[in-house]
Amino acid sequence: MTTPQNISINDYTYTLPEERIAKYPLAERDASKLLIYKKGGVAEDRYNNIAQHIPENSLLVFNNTKVVEARLLFQKPTGGVIEIFCLEPHEQYPDITTAMLQQEKVLWQCLVGGASKWKAGQVLEKKIQQAGKEIIVFAKYIEKRQDAFIIELSWTAPALSFAELLHHAGAIPLPPYIKRAVQESDADRYQTVYARFDGSVAAPTAGLHFTENIFDSLKGKNIQTDFVTLHVGAGTFKPVKAATMQEHDMHAEFIDVSRATINNILTNLANNIIAVGTTSLRTMESLYWLGVKSQEAGGRRQEAGVGRQEAGGGRQEAGVGRQEAGVGRQEAGVGRQEVEQLQQWEAYELAEKNIPAKEALRSLLNWMDKNKLERLLAKTKILIAPGYDFKIIKGLITNFHQPQSTLLLLVAALIGEEWKKVYDYALENDFRFLSYGDGSLLWKK
Repeated sequence: MTTPQNISINDYTYTLPEERIAKYPLAERDASKLLIYKKGGVAEDRYNNIAQHIPENSLLVFNNTKVVEARLLFQKPTGGVIEIFCLEPHEQYPDITTAMLQQEKVLWQCLVGGASKWKAGQVLEKKIQQAGKEIIVFAKYIEKRQDAFIIELSWTAPALSFAELLHHAGAIPLPPYIKRAVQESDADRYQTVYARFDGSVAAPTAGLHFTENIFDSLKGKNIQTDFVTLHVGAGTFKPVKAATMQEHDMHAEFIDVSRATINNILTNLANNIIAVGTTSLRTMESLYWLGVKSQEAGGRRQEAGVGRQEAGGGRQEAGVGRQEAGVGRQEAGVGRQEVEQLQQWEAYELAEKNIPAKEALRSLLNWMDKNKLERLLAKTKILIAPGYDFKIIKGLITNFHQPQSTLLLLVAALIGEEWKKVYDYALENDFRFLSYGDGSLLWKK
């Protein structure tokens, strides 16, 4: 596998006129245009016909993360507004779910708009009404780091989890390139119809086009569907400013995948496995490399008592995203799983081992068995760029991405230099770009 450290992001650019960026979604999710790239040919259709372009017995894998209302606005006594954008939990929490379930207070890594006006030690307050009762939210400046602030958020309704508090007090964070105010409709449309687990600050946008009608059409053609969870961080919008990718620090994201889903992927390796979104793709390819690492280490050791989780997956209370057993909350006295991590360049460093996908996934399942885990919790920083050898997926459903972005590098890794042909076609044929735009079905070259 060729390592992409020397790739220059300047080679992966195109001109994107402002008017081609979709500011609003279409009235019907599945009415979006669909570009199909296969064996060098480009065609187009609509999302509501996508099942016609996917072979029977394929497996589509979706990301069921849920966007949280991560933007909190606080007004100072002087009238100035401080915006707190919750990025990801403090490292003291083992995973996002555990942090989201915190009550009374939580530590979070945040971006702060107007930070220069926030004096050290000053506690900000925000009053909200919930079910006829007043709740006061407090924000305390704890620490400034290189690219974020550590903020302690606390609230006067101790029964509310942090996820529930954000639902009442926060706002959906639209991407920075959608230059308009958030509207009430965004709470629904910037969320997939199958969103389940709270934790993302950006939507897995390829899934925004899918409706119950599409799922019915997939089922009618014997096309399987399954779900992984990758909580999308704001790093997905992080521009590449380095001269080469060697100097770019890839963002880390939490993944959460059940044993049953890993086994389903293993069973379908001989069929067409299609990632719905770059986040699903990153998750599945990360599973392969985590499997390689588990085999390399002979099954990772864990501290005594660490790693046991209640089986059975995560239940949720209707409408609030609270999870009980299985995805982060554990029985008293049973310890926490040590979160596995995949670093930015490990896929390229481990490539010489050339382990078959079937063997790697079996090794990962064996490691989970030894540690009595029903779900794999991990963090991935994998950078997929030209030179990467895909191990799991055969195709990708995805929107059109920004110039000079790591997501465009991922597309180029999948279809090679043909990415220019695909994007030229989309620009010349009135496709809408970015999160609320149209999308594509790309088959691996």
